[in-house]
Amino acid sequence: MAYPATIFDTALDAIGQTPLIRLDRIAQDAGLKCNLLGKLEATSPGGSVKDRVAKRMIEIAEEEGRLVPGKSVLIEPTSGNTGVGLAMAGAIKGYPVVVVLPQKMSIEKETAMRALGAEVVRTPIGLSPDSQLTHIAIAERLRRDIPGGVILDQYTNVNNPLAHELTTGPEIIDAVIASSKTSSRPSSGKVDVFVGPAGTGGTLTGVAHALKKVHNPAAVVVAVDVKGSLLALPESLNTPYAGMTYLIEGVGYDETPATLTREPGWIDTWVKTGDDDAFPALTQLLRREGLLVGGSSGSSLAGALQWLRDTEEGRAVAGREGANVVVLLPDGLRNYIAKDWFRDLATAGERTAVAQQLSDSLKAYVEEPGVAEPEKILSVNGMVV
Repeated sequence: MAYPATIFDTALDAIGQTPLIRLDRIAQDAGLKCNLLGKLEATSPGGSVKDRVAKRMIEIAEEEGRLVPGKSVLIEPTSGNTGVGLAMAGAIKGYPVVVVLPQKMSIEKETAMRALGAEVVRTPIGLSPDSQLTHIAIAERLRRDIPGGVILDQYTNVNNPLAHELTTGPEIIDAVIASSKTSSRPSSGKVDVFVGPAGTGGTLTGVAHALKKVHNPAAVVVAVDVKGSLLALPESLNTPYAGMTYLIEGVGYDETPATLTREPGWIDTWVKTGDDDAFPALTQLLRREGLLVGGSSGSSLAGALQWLRDTEEGRAVAGREGANVVVLLPDGLRNYIAKDWFRDLATAGERTAVAQQLSDSLKAYVEEPGVAEPEKILSVNGMVV
């Protein structure tokens, strides 16, 4: 998808129109005949799919008079990416922003929000849903205490799924239709399957509405829930993993947000994935497709491959040339660089032949007369030559 040749007034105008990218190498590795396509939300100005939600919630709140420039203070409980989007919008529009963030979430998210001028409150992890120290409870207390405090609340705000029904879904549809007209590759001309991870559920709900209302009522929407979360249906899917902890951020909850549809006919099926599924899938996205995406993108891809491999309906799609399977890739790698799990992932694997050649060459080089210097070292992938 080509970016529009225009000058935007602000970064908010650049939100959306993210590319749909062929994941051909991963598809080939998995033996898929269908088209596997990734919706790359990391290219949005704030770095995630949540930019869309933040923008729409703010703009509608302004239209409705809930947000008043010079008076209102934005307060939001979030796992991070919505906070980044709100902080970006607040910087542009002049709203003070307070983000309430569980301690589990990455320092990179906090740093990005603070760099944009937001204040960040961290809350403990491992709390019961009825605890008064959850990020939602703390945000509500701050709203009561801070003059002009407004919580837009992505967990209940109808503009969360509407942002995706009006932008994310149509973008996917337009790209697939355009490709069927211009590409020499086989294409059904429609979105046959959409796969996305479940957090607040806004993306899944909104894209499902966009696909099934006007584009392709037969489209299959596959929701990916993390092991340890309680969002999947039927509830028996969650039982084997009750109480399990997970490292992936921005996905999974202990109770169902209002923005995740439970109406029959929108989300067709659920799959469960864990860290042990998501991290290998993330490695594929990094090293096979060169995409600098985050852990929830690994969850999304892992769920897609699981459904295509392990279900009768999925295998039928996997073997059909021209079928279009779209996988949401919610955010970028920027948010997780300092995480232990990412450092482990980035440095894992056997030493390559090229790395050995580098070491051999450099070792021989520093042994030549006049090359080596006291206390000066060379290293290859962190290992001293």
